[in-house]
Amino acid sequence: QVRLVESGGGLVQPGGSLRLSCLASGSISSINTGGWYRQAPGKQREMVAVINSGGSTNYADSVKGRFTISRDNAKNSVYLQMNSLKPEDTAVYYCNIWAALRNYWGQGTQVTVSS
Repeated sequence: QVRLVESGGGLVQPGGSLRLSCLASGSISSINTGGWYRQAPGKQREMVAVINSGGSTNYADSVKGRFTISRDNAKNSVYLQMNSLKPEDTAVYYCNIWAALRNYWGQGTQVTVSS
């Protein structure tokens, strides 16, 4: 069984920064693709950023230039550095990974951007 534990969410003022972390533990040897998704109230879950095993990244247009996804293979972890946060970034952020052809989701962490 693989478990994803997210951390780093919270309340931040517009223009501020947060760093989300996702640690995969359990029966996992390595992460293939890692990603972050978010879901705001009343909206569908959307992709924020993904990173593949080779380190290639893809971002939603709305976060390009502000968010950076990274990974630490030795720690089976995926990170999301979020800068210049806006109120419209408010959502529950979910970590998602592919490992050994299986897909896993974290429990989500709340990010609220408000003054």
